[in-house]
Parts: sequence; C-alpha cells; structure tokens
Amino acid sequence: MIELLFKRKNFYPDEYKKTVFDINFNDLLKKGIKNIFIDLDNTLIPYNISEADEKTLKLFKDIHNLGFQVFIISNNKKGRVKLFADMVESRYVYSAQKPFKSGFRRALRKVGHPDPKTVCLIGDQFMTDVLGGKRMGFYVIVVDAIQRKSEKWYTKYNRHLEKKILQRLKRTDKEFYDRLNLQEKR
Repeated sequence: MIELLFKRKNFYPDEYKKTVFDINFNDLLKKGIKNIFIDLDNTLIPYNISEADEKTLKLFKDIHNLGFQVFIISNNKKGRVKLFADMVESRYVYSAQKPFKSGFRRALRKVGHPDPKTVCLIGDQFMTDVLGGKRMGFYVIVVDAIQRKSEKWYTKYNRHLEKKILQRLKRTDKEFYDRLNLQEKR
C-alpha cells in the first residue's frame, strides 16, 4: 500500500549496520561523502536518555577529525536535539518532519547547498530516515534501533509499516535483501 505513494527504490538503503559504531567512516570519505546527517532517537541514544555517553562523544570527535560536517537531524523538539548536539559539538535540525524534504533542505542550506551525493544519512527507521534520505538522493545507512520499548506510538506504527515493506522486499528482491544482511528482528 505505501508503495503506491512512494517508489520502491526509496526504501532501499545503501548499507545496513548493526550500530553507528560499526560504520566505517573512512570508507564514506573514499566514496566522496563530506556531510553526515544522523538521526538522534534510537540511532544515537534511546528516547529515555538525553545525553551522550563517552563512547558516543569519542565517535563524534573521530568523525569531526576526519573532516566531516555533521548534523543531528531529528523529528524531535528543539530542547532535546540542541542539548545533544551541543554535547557532541555538531549542528542540528529539529522538527525535521522526516520523511518530508523540508528538514533535509534546512540542513543542506546550513551546509551551503552541497551536492546530495556528498551526504550520508544515518538512521534507524525505514519510514522516516531511509525513505526521506533516498528521496533526497543521499547515501543512506540504516542501523538497528537501540531500544524499542521506549518508542512513541507513532514510531510503533511506523515499525508496523516497516515490517510490511521489509516482508515485500524479501519476497520481491531477495538478492538485495540478503545483500543488506538485515537482522530478522527488525
């Protein structure tokens, strides 16, 4: 049903990794990526945590040292997003309304309108992050959600739609599905 509204290719991430810590950022540099747009909730921290831990602080320091411009791009409210972004010394876009393009366009303006092919979007949801990022022409990496128990009702609904899309993807493009090596628990 959802594929009637959006092209199937917009649900195909470029990579799957278990966590953000499994991403090889040096490889992204080799692919011409210069800008990292990364989701906050359940990608970097659970909904019930507000601050970055030491491991996450080190990750952001390493990403910055590689020369990436980094944006936290979240559908959440300004206070939560700003607090985290300040901790990891990154810029941010709040109330991004993913998968719609407006939040992504705000981030692109702040970066200086780079070529979308130089942007990597990292997130945990197919219905917001993958769909929105692919519609923008970004390189997209999907990761597992950190903690599903604390998700809001609308995220749980998105997970239901995501499950249907992944089942169809597995049926209609098993080779691609297998190549992504997605975890069955998604």
